[in-house]
Amino acid sequence: MTTPPDLLARAGAWLAEDPDPDTREELAKLIAAEDTAELTIRFAGTLQFGTAGLRGELGAGPMRMNRSVVIRAAAGLAAYLKDQGQTGGLVVIGYDARYKSADFARDTAAVMTGAGLRAAVLPRPLPTPVLAYAIRHLGAVAGVEVTASHNPPRDNGYKVYLGDGSQIVPPADGEIAAAIAAVGPLDTVDRPESGWETLGEEVLEAYLARTDAVLDADSPRTARTVYTAMHGVGTSVLTAAFDRAGFPAPVLVAEQAEPDPAFPTVAFPNPEEPGAMDLAFTTARRAKPDLVIANDPDADRCAVAVPDPAADGGWRMLRGDETGALLAAHLVRRGATGVFAESIVSSSLLGRIAEKAGLGYEETLTGFKWIARVEGLRYGYEEALGYCVDPDGVRDKDGITAALLVAELASVLKEQGRTLLDLLDDLALEHGLHATDQLSVRVEDLSVIADAMRRLREQPPAALAGLPVTSAEDLSRGTDRLPPTDGLRYTLDGARVIVRPSGTEPKLKCYLEVVVPVGSADALPTARARATELLTGIKRDLAAAAGI
Repeated sequence: MTTPPDLLARAGAWLAEDPDPDTREELAKLIAAEDTAELTIRFAGTLQFGTAGLRGELGAGPMRMNRSVVIRAAAGLAAYLKDQGQTGGLVVIGYDARYKSADFARDTAAVMTGAGLRAAVLPRPLPTPVLAYAIRHLGAVAGVEVTASHNPPRDNGYKVYLGDGSQIVPPADGEIAAAIAAVGPLDTVDRPESGWETLGEEVLEAYLARTDAVLDADSPRTARTVYTAMHGVGTSVLTAAFDRAGFPAPVLVAEQAEPDPAFPTVAFPNPEEPGAMDLAFTTARRAKPDLVIANDPDADRCAVAVPDPAADGGWRMLRGDETGALLAAHLVRRGATGVFAESIVSSSLLGRIAEKAGLGYEETLTGFKWIARVEGLRYGYEEALGYCVDPDGVRDKDGITAALLVAELASVLKEQGRTLLDLLDDLALEHGLHATDQLSVRVEDLSVIADAMRRLREQPPAALAGLPVTSAEDLSRGTDRLPPTDGLRYTLDGARVIVRPSGTEPKLKCYLEVVVPVGSADALPTARARATELLTGIKRDLAAAAGI
């Protein structure tokens, strides 16, 4: 990598205006050591603001998450809001318990106040859905959540919502990015020491009162759970919600119950990652509950595990698609009306459930920024453990209310002497066995992802696992129902594959689904074996086609 001739000068200029003593010290050491390799990486550009807001590794320089980057982002957002005629409007700010989150929230409040907007900060580190709820509850014109969700410990992020309570989508993201790019030197950004409001517990109380709305007033509340917050901010809110609803108090995974930005017991604080649920399963084998529930660190996602004698250790994690279908079936049984929606990477089973129930159904691009905007939405989900079960309260995924609804469903089934696995069998018999899996490749070098996408575009596979590819769509061109996005969709005879770069992590993600007809309960084991065989073959052949 060639060293830019003005690199040390640019690093020195950044150092001169950096307001954070921690990152100033870090950058000063790099400059003093003339570590041009690291400085070149840090100053290779700027962390890009997009539909996921900002997310990246903490550290000094414009390619890292730090107070300088956040102040510029806040100033750009403030300028955008004022251009939209929102001068004097309220901006609500929430934050998780990661490194620097409280600092980033305070800087954002100061910038908004200095720009002539009103700012209110949530009282303490709280789940992202509380912030999403507070925006509409308080009549705010925008909201900011400081979180990196389930990313590694050294990351942080900055998620922006507008006044409708939904995350930003184009063209707002591009307009905010342009306003950020137009921000001048940091000393021109007014940042008063006070003037914003720190909210009390009332906003949390209002959210908790709302959580009761997701449950049937007369439903049983008998399911016993083991719960892990994955070192995040979910414990106090989830246990309060379960207490208000009348469920037995969850047994906590003690080692992961309190917020800890180091995430010491997990390699990645994501329930989907290998090993992340090990402590929860150890606790479950001791406590013998009806189900295990896990939130990710900002508690907007919900993972569910169930007893399964056939599984290693006696417990099995449900895939996000399985939980998504179970919640849909439960809502149908309760007489839900409205539209069911999911992203294109989620299981087609939801569409079949909605169709049979006579409900509307929509597919969207990946992310709740799209799902939450579906007109008439009653329920939305995404395979990555995200569920929106109360769109009138929270127009985003919400791991707290999803956990309540799962516990209600488990209680209803328990009263019938049945389990979540029994209901999954029912759905397979009714609609065919829908089995999903994912091929996910984490990379150090992002060019690996670009090369794989280019290779698949230039030479799309003709067959995968012996199934002919009947259509190959380049989603970057858009479709009659979807705007353009960087992705590829292959339809096969009895299967579907979608390939896309992750929007929040350095990963290439391939989403696989096979549908195997099932004639009777006796045929379920054979159908599952066939589905596993097909998914394994598709993974193998797709990896070869992509060169990964």
